Amino acid sequence: MKKALFAVLLGSAAAAQAGEKVLYEPVPAWVKPAPAIVPGKPGAAGPELLLFDMQQRLEGGDTWVFTDMARRADSPESMSEIGSVQLPWQPAHGDLIVHRVEILRGSERIDVLKNKTAFSVLRREQALEQKMLDGVLTATMQVEGLRVGDVVRIAFSTTSKDPTLKGHVQSMAPLISAPVRIGFGRVRLLWPTASKLAWKALSDGAAPAPVRSGAYQEVTFALPLAKPPEMPGDAPARFQNVPLVEASTFPDWGTVAGVMAPLYATKGLIPAGSPLAAEAARIKAASADPMRRAAMALQLVQDEIRYQLMGMNSGNYVPQTPAETWSLRYGDCKAKTLMLLALLHKVGVEAEPVLASLQLGGLVEKRLPSAAAFDHILVRATANGESLWLDGTGSGTRIGDLKDVPALGHVLPVRAGAALVALTPRAMARPEYAGDLELDFKAGLRLPALFKARFVLRGAAVPLLKAVTAQGDKDAENQMVEGLLGSGAPLKNVALAGHSIRFDAADATATVEVNGVVASGWSRENQRWGHGLDTMANALSFPADRARAAWRAIPVSTGAPSNRSMTVRIRLPNKGEGYSLDGAAALNEQIGAMALTRKAVLADGWATANVGIMESGGEVAAADLAEIRRRAAQINARPLRVLAPAGQGARYAEVEAARRAKALAPLAAVYDARIAADPKSAEAYMERASFRETVLDWPGVMADLNRAIAIEPNVDRLLGRATLRFALGDVKAAAADADEAFALDSASDRALALAATYKAALGDLAGGLALLDGRIDVGDKESAGFMALKATLQGESGDKDGAIATLDSAVARWPGDATLLNNRCWSKGTLNVLLDSAVKDCTKSIELSDSPVAALDSRAMAYFRLNRREEALADIEAALALAPDLAASLFLRGVIRRQAGDGAAGAADIAAATALSPGVVQKYARYGIKP
Repeated sequence: MKKALFAVLLGSAAAAQAGEKVLYEPVPAWVKPAPAIVPGKPGAAGPELLLFDMQQRLEGGDTWVFTDMARRADSPESMSEIGSVQLPWQPAHGDLIVHRVEILRGSERIDVLKNKTAFSVLRREQALEQKMLDGVLTATMQVEGLRVGDVVRIAFSTTSKDPTLKGHVQSMAPLISAPVRIGFGRVRLLWPTASKLAWKALSDGAAPAPVRSGAYQEVTFALPLAKPPEMPGDAPARFQNVPLVEASTFPDWGTVAGVMAPLYATKGLIPAGSPLAAEAARIKAASADPMRRAAMALQLVQDEIRYQLMGMNSGNYVPQTPAETWSLRYGDCKAKTLMLLALLHKVGVEAEPVLASLQLGGLVEKRLPSAAAFDHILVRATANGESLWLDGTGSGTRIGDLKDVPALGHVLPVRAGAALVALTPRAMARPEYAGDLELDFKAGLRLPALFKARFVLRGAAVPLLKAVTAQGDKDAENQMVEGLLGSGAPLKNVALAGHSIRFDAADATATVEVNGVVASGWSRENQRWGHGLDTMANALSFPADRARAAWRAIPVSTGAPSNRSMTVRIRLPNKGEGYSLDGAAALNEQIGAMALTRKAVLADGWATANVGIMESGGEVAAADLAEIRRRAAQINARPLRVLAPAGQGARYAEVEAARRAKALAPLAAVYDARIAADPKSAEAYMERASFRETVLDWPGVMADLNRAIAIEPNVDRLLGRATLRFALGDVKAAAADADEAFALDSASDRALALAATYKAALGDLAGGLALLDGRIDVGDKESAGFMALKATLQGESGDKDGAIATLDSAVARWPGDATLLNNRCWSKGTLNVLLDSAVKDCTKSIELSDSPVAALDSRAMAYFRLNRREEALADIEAALALAPDLAASLFLRGVIRRQAGDGAAGAADIAAATALSPGVVQKYARYGIKP
C-alpha cells in the first residue's frame, strides 16, 4: 500500500487534458460527497488511508473521473511520500481539474491552494528511458508545512474524450480489496439511463445492483471489497481475480474491430516512386513465395525501424503513416503494424491487423468489449494456406520462425464484425538457445578442466548482447559471458581465458564462444565419482499446487513457448577406460507441455549427451499433474551421469600423475594470463591460489595469498593465510593474521576460533580460553562447537581432565549432537584416556550422523590407542571409501602399515597425507604419534 498504491491510484485516474494548464474549480454537482474525515492521531489504530473515493460519469462520449483521497502521515517516511503530489495527464484528450488540496490537523483545515500554491507542470516525458513518448504531462506539488500526524486530502478530476472511438466511452477503476484498510472507500459509476453502457467487475464477489438516480443509472462499490479467494499463481489469466471494474458502450467485439479498422486501411499509403515502393519492389522481385515475401517484409520492419511508443495527441489509437515511419526510422506497434500491412499488401500477401493484450491476453474473453482490453497490435498474414502471426516490434524473426504462434490468449482481427480468435501456442521452430560445451578432464577427474563453450542465441537476447558489446565495457562483457556460462551450462568457479561474440544478420543470431578453466564438477555418490551430462532436463520440477479442493479443476499455465538445446562433451581421463553411463541415455518424452529429447553415448574416450527441451506454452490440466510428476520423478531419480571406475584413490596420486604428464601447465597458463592482464586484481590471485590448492602447491598458494592480501586484505583472505601459516609451522605469523581478521570483524566465529587457537599455541592459553568463554556464554547452538574447541586447547596444553570435563558438560547439554560425541571420542583418543568410552562415543556418533566419516576416523584413533590395529584399519578404510582425501585417515593408515612392516605402502600413505595437509605430521606429533 503506502507510496506504491497511492501513486498507482492517482495514476489510474489520470486520463488527459485539453490544455497544458491545471484548472482549479469546485467539485462538480453530480459528485456525491464523502463522509467527514476524522484525522485521528499518528500511530493510532485505524487505517492510514482515510479516504479513497473515485466517481466516474460516462456520457455522450465523455468520461469524467473524480478522485478524492486522504492519507495520514503516520511517520516521517510516509510524510515525505504523501507530501509530494504528482498528477499525470494527457493534454490531448481532456482537462485536469484540481478541486481541493488541504491539510487536516486535528480540527484545523489548512487550504493549501488558498495561498495560490499552484501545481508545476513537468514537460519532460516520464517514460522516455522506456522508449515511450506518450504525451503525458505531470502536475506536481510539494505540500509545505506538513507534520507527522497531518492528513493530506486531494480532490481532482480528469475529463477525456477520444474522437477515435466514434462516440463510444470506456473506462476502468480500481477495486481495492482486503487486507488493505480504508477509512471510507468507494467507486461509483454514473451514466445516462438511455445509454447502452455495460459494466463488469473482474474480481469475484463484486456485483452490486445498479440503481436509478434521476436521468442516470449508477452503481456503487463499497471498498475495500472482501478478500478474494486465493488463486494459484500459475493459474491461467481467466481464473485470476483482477481488482478492476470496467465500463464500456461497445455492444460487441465486432464493433470494436469496426471502429479500429479504418485506421489500418492501406490503400495509397505506398505511392509509386516512394522509397517504400522501392523496398516492396525489391521484396517482390526476390521471390514469388508469399512465405519468403512475408519474412522479408517483417525483417525490414523489425531491423530498419526502431521501437518508440508514440502516444502523442490522438496517437493512443491512431498510427503514423508508413511514409512517416520510414522517414523517422522509428515507430510503435501501431506504426510498425501499419507499415508491415502496407508492404504485405503491396507485394501480394494477404494480411490483416490483429489487436492483442500482452499482459492479460488470457483474460480478454472475460472482459467487456472495448478497445481498452488491448495494449498491442500485430499482423496475421496468410501464406500457403497457413496463418502467420507477425509482430513488427519483435526482433530477429526469420523465415524459419514464421510459423511460431505466440502465447497471446485471445486476439481480435481488425475488421468490422470480427470475433475473438483463440491462439494455440506451440514451441518455437528454432532454438532460442543452443549450447555446445566441451570439458577436458584428461588431467584428472578431480582437477580443474579446460573448457570450450559455444552458444548460439536468438530473439530478445541478441539486441541485449549488441547493446553490451557496443558500449566497449570489457568488464560488463565478461560478466555477461560468465552469466551465460552460469545459467546455460551451468559452470561454477570459471576462469575465462578468452571469448568472442559475433552477430549473423542473415540468421538474426549471436554466437558466443568462450574458453578457459573450470573447477571439477565431479561429485561422489555411492563410492563412485560421477559427472552430470544433462544440464537442462535433470531436476525437472512441476511445483504446481492443486491440493486445495477449490483448485483441483484449475489448469496450469506453463508460460511462454520456448526451444532450447544443449550438447555436453566430456573428455575422460585414461581414454575413458572403465567409465560408464548411468541414467536414461535415450529419452523422447512428452511431459505436460514439454517435449524432452536426450541421446547420450560413450565412445573413444568421450562422454557426449545431446539434450533438447521444447515447451509449447500451453495449459496442463490439473488432472494430469500426478502423471506428469510421476514421469518427471522417474527421470530425476536417475540423472544422466558418466561414472568413473571404482577405486579412485586420493587426489595426491592424481596430481602427481598430472605433473608427470605435464597436464597441469595448460591449466596454470590460464591463471597466469589472467594475472598478467590485470596484475592489480586481488581476485585473479585468489583464483590462482584456489587452483594451486587443488593441485597441492602450498608454497604457490601462500605466494598468491600474500599478493592478494597486499592488494586488498579482507577477513576471508587473512584467515586462509593464517590457517596455511599454522599448518606450515609459522604459528606467530598465523596468530597475527587471525588477530587482524578478528579486529576487522569481531562477529566472525571463524576469526574468533583461530585467534583463540593460535593464542593457546603461543602459550597464552588463558587468553585463548577467555575468547572462547565469551562466545560460549552466548548459549546458541554454535556454542557446542566452541566448547569442543575449548576442550582441544585444554587437552593440547596438558589439562586432560579439564578437556574431558568441558566435553562432558557440552554432551550433557546437547546429548544427541553427533558432532559433540565425535569430538569427545577424538579428544579421548588423542589424549589417550578413557579409550573404551571413546569407542562408545564414536559408535553412537556414527549411528546419529548422516555423514559418519569424521566419527569413523576418530574411532580408528581410539582403536589404535587400544592397540586394536585391525579394527582401526577397518574404520580407516570405511572413512576413506567415503572421503578418499581425508589426510588424517591416510596418515594413521600409513603409521599402522609401517608398524606392520609394509614400509612402502605406509610411506605412500604418509606422503599423500602430507601433500593434502602439510601440517599433518606436526599435528600427530603433538599426540605422540610419529611415522
